[in-house]
Amino acid sequence: MRNTLMILLIPFFGTALGSAFVFFMRKEMPALLQKILLGFASGVMVAASFWSLIVPGMQMGGIKPSIIGLLSGFAFLLLIDYVTPHLHATGKAEGPRSRLSRTAMLALAVTIHNFPEGMAVGVGLAGAMSSVVNMTGSAALALALGIAIQNIPEGAIISMPLRAAGNSRLKSFWIGALSGIVEPIGAILVIFLASFFTPIMPFMLTFAAGAMLYVVVEELIPEASEGEHSNIGTIGFALGFALMMVLDVVLA
Repeated sequence: MRNTLMILLIPFFGTALGSAFVFFMRKEMPALLQKILLGFASGVMVAASFWSLIVPGMQMGGIKPSIIGLLSGFAFLLLIDYVTPHLHATGKAEGPRSRLSRTAMLALAVTIHNFPEGMAVGVGLAGAMSSVVNMTGSAALALALGIAIQNIPEGAIISMPLRAAGNSRLKSFWIGALSGIVEPIGAILVIFLASFFTPIMPFMLTFAAGAMLYVVVEELIPEASEGEHSNIGTIGFALGFALMMVLDVVLA
């Protein structure tokens, strides 16, 4: 129970850590640090999507529900990004509702991505606790860790602009940190509904993988490779992928 609670909160702690940058930096996260964090998170999330979600899903349900789940995960995040404004890790806002206030866009941007990411952690934990899914607790831990690392720059791009707009450091921190509270909520929701999801667990596992891979391909990798020193993001990707291999294969 204690380990489950820890894994549930890890992504939220990543957002809180990023939001805490407002206490130590005047402007924005250094570009090199942002690149290595984005690359590292990408590596962990790609490896976790494959070993922790897609492989168990295919072993349990075969190819058809796994393909449907994977493509549905991509489609779900694509739809969310189309109908609502969202914010990239660099701070660039996009979406049809660009007239929303900056603060509202920041909060909504992170929330719409955090909830399905929290659900992905819940799916991983539900799979690890299920006797019918070949999934380990270390795999769920790696999944949560990858999402938490990705959340660090997301927390920073909420708290630091809020501070620049005139809010206090403490208020900016709390608004940024609380934007990640939807992740444990999403994870807990999935765990409580685990008995309902068990018959469709292959679909749910690969759906979560599709949603995570969408974030990696659409946002993390392009931003880690943008501009100078793109090799730093590539090195971060390799390190993140290697960490996932250790957690999910060696410790399995």
